[in-house]
Amino acid sequence: MIKKITVFFLGFMLLLPFHSLAATDSKITVDMHYIVVSPAEDGSTNLMNMVNYTNTAAEEYKGDGKGEAVLNVTLPEGAKDLNFLDNTIAFKEVDKGFITTTPVPGNQTVVLPYSYRMDKGKSIDLSVNYSVQMMQILVPEGMGSIEVEGAEATSQGLFKFDDQNYFGYSIEGLTENQTFKLSYDKDKQPVADESQKTQTSTESGKDSSVTHSASPAFHNPGHLRMWAQSPLHSFNPHIFLIIIGAIIIAGISYFAYFRRKARLEEARLGADKEEKAFKQLMTKQKAIMDGIIDLEENYGDGKLSEDEYQAKLAAYKQHLVQVKLSLRNFIE
Repeated sequence: MIKKITVFFLGFMLLLPFHSLAATDSKITVDMHYIVVSPAEDGSTNLMNMVNYTNTAAEEYKGDGKGEAVLNVTLPEGAKDLNFLDNTIAFKEVDKGFITTTPVPGNQTVVLPYSYRMDKGKSIDLSVNYSVQMMQILVPEGMGSIEVEGAEATSQGLFKFDDQNYFGYSIEGLTENQTFKLSYDKDKQPVADESQKTQTSTESGKDSSVTHSASPAFHNPGHLRMWAQSPLHSFNPHIFLIIIGAIIIAGISYFAYFRRKARLEEARLGADKEEKAFKQLMTKQKAIMDGIIDLEENYGDGKLSEDEYQAKLAAYKQHLVQVKLSLRNFIE
């Protein structure tokens, strides 16, 4: 289950929009923070975290210089059974959480996957150490619901991933050192909104009427002779002019219509091309995540040495970063 959720995080974190943050002196910001909340067999609460830390500076980030800590992570009071899921990043447990000691490369992102448990009924007081662009809290369907106090949480409704439905809640624009309370009730289920509102756009055109003023009583004799000698002499000239004007107006209208239609078709083809590229990136991302699952299983079964495991994991992460950067072009 942990491996499935870990890979779920890696994929899901690429699909959501990024929002600008208020100015901050910290070189580290959190692009995305995901939490999957679920009940444990003993009635306690599992919280699986995946956090995306970005070094916004060009130089390597080694911390604030006040100690060995590079990244600080504060856990709720009463958190236990901390499990850090990435062996490539060194970490140490401290009084209120844990720290990492591996530097963050300049203009790059590191992902910290970790989990912990909270006793049943224990208040979950969360605190963010860095500015967070977006936090997504996910609860598997049928495993309860959450309530947030101290921050504005928006329900994202029900969605499906890997044959499992999740209820999602999002919190945007958390500031550095902001705290809020998370209440989890495994016995209270949210109600899925199954109604889908389809927005349809209609285009309405206003009929344009052209009012022609009556022709003056006097006409040039030469013009009258030319009309009398023309093949159209049997037509009333005034009616003929009205018909010609209507044809010209209709021609202009049709030209504008088909030109607009051609632009819309070009835009649709461009959108189809982008959608195809997006789907290809998503397929590549899924293949990478499947590879990570297989790698974890092979390593856990003792089929890989530590060096082989770390080398392959680093390669997968590099590929995943490239896919993430490509996907950002679609969501920013």
